[in-house]
Amino acid sequence: MQHEQYETHRAEWQGIALEIRYCPSWSGSYEEIYGYPLAHLEIESANREPLPITETGYLSHFTGSELIAAEGGPVAYAVAWLDYEADSAAWKRLQAEREQLSLF
Repeated sequence: MQHEQYETHRAEWQGIALEIRYCPSWSGSYEEIYGYPLAHLEIESANREPLPITETGYLSHFTGSELIAAEGGPVAYAVAWLDYEADSAAWKRLQAEREQLSLF
């Protein structure tokens, strides 16, 4: 397995600091076999704060690099994905619970 160099980007989404690591061609063997690169994207929030795409604050995701490029790069891809998933009922419920004061 051949690991290429990762790019590291910092971004902010809804006040949450993010670190986005991106490798546009994670496996040379994969590219040889399938004819296109397999990209690896890691998204991690500061203090592992939950995100709409991961309850743990960390996500490892493999996809085609052309999909990330089409979105405008790894940061734009991650932010668009977060924005999309933030509309889910589960995320809205979690946010409401976090804002609700608890006596226990």
